[in-house]
Amino acid sequence: MNLITPPAPHIHSGNRVSSMMTKVILALIPAIIAYTWFFGWGLVINTAIAVTTAVASEALMLRLRRRRLAPFLGDGSAILTGMLLAFSIPPLAPWWITVLGAAFALIVGKHLYGGLGYNPFNPAMVGYVMLLISFPREMTAWMHPYILEQLEIGFTDTLGMIFLGHYPYDLSLDALSSATPLDLVKTELGTNNTVSEIMANNALFGDFAGTGWEWVGNWLLLGGVLLIYQRVITWHIPVAILSTLFVIGSFFFLADPDTYPSPLFHIFGGATLIGAFFIATDPVSASTTPRGRIVYGIGIGVLIYVIRTWGGYPDAVAFAVLLMNMAAPTIDYYTQPRVYGHPGGKA
Repeated sequence: MNLITPPAPHIHSGNRVSSMMTKVILALIPAIIAYTWFFGWGLVINTAIAVTTAVASEALMLRLRRRRLAPFLGDGSAILTGMLLAFSIPPLAPWWITVLGAAFALIVGKHLYGGLGYNPFNPAMVGYVMLLISFPREMTAWMHPYILEQLEIGFTDTLGMIFLGHYPYDLSLDALSSATPLDLVKTELGTNNTVSEIMANNALFGDFAGTGWEWVGNWLLLGGVLLIYQRVITWHIPVAILSTLFVIGSFFFLADPDTYPSPLFHIFGGATLIGAFFIATDPVSASTTPRGRIVYGIGIGVLIYVIRTWGGYPDAVAFAVLLMNMAAPTIDYYTQPRVYGHPGGKA
C-alpha cells in the first residue's frame, strides 16, 4: 500500500492576510479617535483620501500586471498602507499631498517590486519619505490642540482648508500650524536653551512629551499590546525598539539632562509607538527570525536616537525603518535558527 503524503505545511495556523490586516486596522481605531479629539478632523479626511487613492492605485497596478482584483483588493493591505500614511501626514496638508504620497507608496513602494510579499521596503514609509524630502514645508505644518480650541475649527472648516486652501478668520497655514515637540526641542537647543526651559515655557508640551501626542501614544501602545496578545505580531521588534531607545535615552539624559530629553519624551513623542508596533513589524519588509527581529529592532532604536539627536530630521522613525529594511535579509541570513540534525544551524 502506497501512502501519498502531500508536501508541508500540513497544519494551517488559521491566520490569513485579510484577517491580520483587519486586526491591525481595528487596533489603530482608538488612536485615530484620540488623534481626532486633540488635532481635529484632518486625520479622518486624510485617511479617507489616502485609503481611496491606495485602493485605486492597487487596482490600477493589478490591471496593468494582469492580475485578478478580488483577492488582492480584499486582503486589506492597501487600506492599511493608506491609514499608516495618513497618520504620518500633517492634518491640514493639501489633498494632493496625500494623493501623491499614497499613489507613490502603492505603485513605487509596492507594485514595482512585484506586489505584496516582494516589496523590500515598507510602502507607507516609502511614500512618507518621498513627501518629506520633496515638500518639506507642507509636511512640517502641524496644528497644536490649543489652536483648535481657540478658533473652534470644525469638520467643514477642515474640508475647506484641505481641498480649497480656504483658512478661517483670514489666517494662513503658517499662522495655524506649529512645529512638532521633537522639532521644537531640536531647534531651541541650538539657541542655548535647556530642555527643561523649553518644555516649561511652551504650551506645546504636556507631562513628558507633546500635548495630545501623549494620549495618542497611550492608545497606540494599547493597540500594539493587543496585537501581540492576538499573535498578529510578536513582541521581539517592539520591545527591542522601545528598550533600546529607553536605554540610550536614559544614558544621555542622566549624563546631561539640560541637553538631552528624557527617554519617555523619545518614546511618546513623534512616531515612535506607531513605528514600533504598526510599521516596523511589517511581516514582508522586517526581519523574520526570532533573533533577527531583536537585532532588527535594536538597529531601528539606535538609528531613531542618532538621527533625532544629531541628524537633520527630528522624528527619524521612517528613515530608521527603511534603513533597517535594507539590512533585514542579511540579518535573517546570519540569525537562522538551529535546524534539527544540523548543529551549524543551516540546512
